[in-house]
Amino acid sequence: MTEPVRRREIFGWCCYDFANSAFITVVVTVVYGPYFTGVVAAGSPVANTLWSATLAASQVVVMVFGPALGVMADVTGSKKKFLLAMMWVCAAATAALWMTGPGTVALAAGLVIVAYAAFSFGENFCASFLSELSTPQNCGRISGYGWSFGYLGGLGALGLAMLVLSVAPDGVRWVFVATALFMFAATMPVLLLLRERKQPEPHAVSWWRLGWQSIGRAAQDLPKHRELLKFFVAFLLYMSGLGAVVAFAAIYSERVLGFTTTENLVLFASLQISSALGALLFGWWQDKAGSITVLTMALVLWCLVAVGAASCQTKEAFFLVGNAAGLAIGSCQAGSRAVVSLLSPRERAAEFFGFWGVFGKFAAVIGPLFMGVLADAAGLRWAVLSTLVFFAGGLLVLRTVRMRPSA
Repeated sequence: MTEPVRRREIFGWCCYDFANSAFITVVVTVVYGPYFTGVVAAGSPVANTLWSATLAASQVVVMVFGPALGVMADVTGSKKKFLLAMMWVCAAATAALWMTGPGTVALAAGLVIVAYAAFSFGENFCASFLSELSTPQNCGRISGYGWSFGYLGGLGALGLAMLVLSVAPDGVRWVFVATALFMFAATMPVLLLLRERKQPEPHAVSWWRLGWQSIGRAAQDLPKHRELLKFFVAFLLYMSGLGAVVAFAAIYSERVLGFTTTENLVLFASLQISSALGALLFGWWQDKAGSITVLTMALVLWCLVAVGAASCQTKEAFFLVGNAAGLAIGSCQAGSRAVVSLLSPRERAAEFFGFWGVFGKFAAVIGPLFMGVLADAAGLRWAVLSTLVFFAGGLLVLRTVRMRPSA
């Protein structure tokens, strides 16, 4: 008989979101994006495209191998081992960014690809634990806890970055070492508290071959899960817009509105707070009003944010729009993970969350690439406004999804 889930186990699971948000916040969103385009690839007429192509390449790796790794983790009963391994690979590659500087485009791109791919694999494994730790009645709330912890982790990492820069104003590279140490330390509760509940399954062929065989089976089965497939299409669309925003928000604020590195750190620190509130409030509301209703409101807010951000002329206006985006991103991410958990077969959670990862990573290829190319060709304001297409398209498809009565 399966033992009941304890609060400390949920806390341990939430700490993974706390740890991995340090990477996405500091490296992908706030600090390394502007550092890459302004220092590593300085002077290149396609610096934005190079940055977006680097992020896209990492997600292609995840698209190809994510589903197979998810099945392997299920079959071998090793989800926790995979989860921790990906975090530590991500942390090591993040620390190695210290070695990058002017002209080291190939090295920088290679390290970001490794780190971001490991982060994304870990995100898939973390999400696959949700169906084991929750019920249909509290799934949205527990998913919201995880995302809220994540935003607090991002806030802590940004605070650490500001501390490093206050000690060494020209020591941006040391921010990446400090972030890696933060990530490693924050995974200790995961190691100590999260349980491996999935038992190994007997199999006659190698786990690698079995993984790909299972992917083929799941690909055939996915169309049978009609509502989940429709949701994946909506998810692909609106996450393309979100991926573009995450990759270029700090670059936009710095290049168009004149934010300094310190001002960006303050801005995105405030966003972590609004995002945590969004994840908590919308997660609670989702359990009351339903997943589709909550995600609909979040996407309407995203459409307004896209127009507002492209229209901003002052730092103060962008600060307000940015915090509205924080509420929207928190609700979208918590709600999306909960919907997949509710619509996926419980016994094949990691497998279907592997497909969640594929669609999410495909979005992380489309959105940043689209944004980077358009930014170099037409300017960052037009590129930001273009994300409205993704959010509006995702909203239209989402409204056709019907949840099960228990969801």
